[in-house]
Amino acid sequence: MTALDTFLSQIAAHTQRGADPADCVEAIAPLMLALVEGANTFLQPQHFQSHPDHYARNLVYSAPDASMSIYTLVWSPGQWTPVHDHGSWGVVGVLEGLLEERSYVRISPDRGSDEGIDLVRGGIILLGRGAITSFVPNPDHIHITGVPANRPRAVSLHLYGRTMNDFNIYDVAAGTRRRISVAHNES
Repeated sequence: MTALDTFLSQIAAHTQRGADPADCVEAIAPLMLALVEGANTFLQPQHFQSHPDHYARNLVYSAPDASMSIYTLVWSPGQWTPVHDHGSWGVVGVLEGLLEERSYVRISPDRGSDEGIDLVRGGIILLGRGAITSFVPNPDHIHITGVPANRPRAVSLHLYGRTMNDFNIYDVAAGTRRRISVAHNES
């Protein structure tokens, strides 16, 4: 049995639709540590695919009922996400390198509109090999993640509480957000 098989059986009860996101990440974060430590038992070379122009998303597992998905993200030097949120809870573990997360804080009330969104920069978290972090929606976890150009590649393992095929990106200067669809490499 691989570390992934063990992880999936351990988290099954926590990932059911309707489960409280904070309860999910509280229960799953310690289990993610074991998954990261056992990544060599299930990750294959295709899970480490990179892309020369942007970070790469490589599908590791997608639940048949769309209740969760797991990806490796490969970050070459200088590659960043746009400012975004997930619309989901999630747990992330770093397999290799040093991943940087820069947060944004919403200072305007959330009226459900895609305009009039005032964001200010927040803090920075540096996540080294073996680090585990998590997030929940509401309030939105708005951030940018990546690797500065002067650092080596990073690889992270991301568990989301849904199939992560779209999310909101923000234009900080314009005060807007829009939903985008995101592709991934099939593994």
